[in-house]
Amino acid sequence: MHKTNPTKPPGFLYGTAWKEEDTKDLTLLALQTGFRGMDTANQRKHYFEAAVGEGIVEFLKETETSREDLFLQTKFTYQAGQDHRLPYNPNADYSTQVKESFASSLEHLQTDYIDSYVLHGPRLRQGLDDADIEVWAAMETFQEQGSTKVLGVSNVNAEQLSSLFQKAEVKPAFVQNRCYAHMGWDKEVRIFCQKNHIVYQGFSLLTANRQILAHPAVEAIATREQKTSAQIIFAFALHVGMLPLTGTSSQKHMQEDLAATASDLSTDDVNLIENLAL
Repeated sequence: MHKTNPTKPPGFLYGTAWKEEDTKDLTLLALQTGFRGMDTANQRKHYFEAAVGEGIVEFLKETETSREDLFLQTKFTYQAGQDHRLPYNPNADYSTQVKESFASSLEHLQTDYIDSYVLHGPRLRQGLDDADIEVWAAMETFQEQGSTKVLGVSNVNAEQLSSLFQKAEVKPAFVQNRCYAHMGWDKEVRIFCQKNHIVYQGFSLLTANRQILAHPAVEAIATREQKTSAQIIFAFALHVGMLPLTGTSSQKHMQEDLAATASDLSTDDVNLIENLAL
C-alpha cells in the first residue's frame, strides 16, 4: 500500500520564474492581490527563491495572514539545469544534494516546512535512471519527517510519470508541465493524473498557446462571457481539472486571472477549445 499525504492547494498558483530583481515586489503584489499559492525553485538560473521568501515575510508581517494560509511549492533542480550559483555541493551524491537544496530552500523561504516539494524534471529526457530514484527517495524522507506535505514532479512525459509512480513509495501528488494545445493540452499525462488522483499543474498556458489565445472562436467566447481570452483559457484549464499557474507582472491581469472560473464555459466550449489545435 503506497503512502500518500494529500494537501489541498489553492485554485491558482502564482509562478515566480524569470522575475529577477522584481521577484520580491511581484511576490508581494500577487499575495496582496489574492494569490495564496506560490511556485518557485531553488534554481538561481531562472528563479530568485530568496526574494520570494522576502516577499512572503513582508506580506505576513503586514497582514493577519498566517503561514498556514499559504501554499508554498519549490523544487530540486539537477546541476544540468543550474548555472554556477548552485544550492548544493556538485561533488556530493544525489541524496546529499537534495538535502542541501531543501535546507537552502527552507532558509530562502524563511519557513520550517514546504507544502509541495517537486523534482524539477528527470535527469534524462527519456526514461528514469538511478539518479532519479535516489533523488526521489531522498525527497520521500522529507515527507516522512513532516518537513514537506506532498511531493511532485515537473517536466515529465507519460512514460516517465508511469515509471516513477510504479517505483515510488510515496506517490507524486502533483505533476507540473508546460501545457501545449497542439499536444492535446498534454492529454496523455493529464489522463494518467486523473486515473491516479494526481493534480495536474499547467504552466505556460498562455505563452505556449498564443495562436489559441488569438483564435476567433476563443475571442467569440470571451466576448459572449465579457471576459478576456486569457480568462477563457484559464477557465478551460479549471474545467478540465488543471491547477493553472500564471506569472503575470500586471496587477490587473492578476485580478483577472483570479476571477476566471470553470463555470464561465459550457461543455461545448470546453470541447471546442480542447480540440482547436489538433
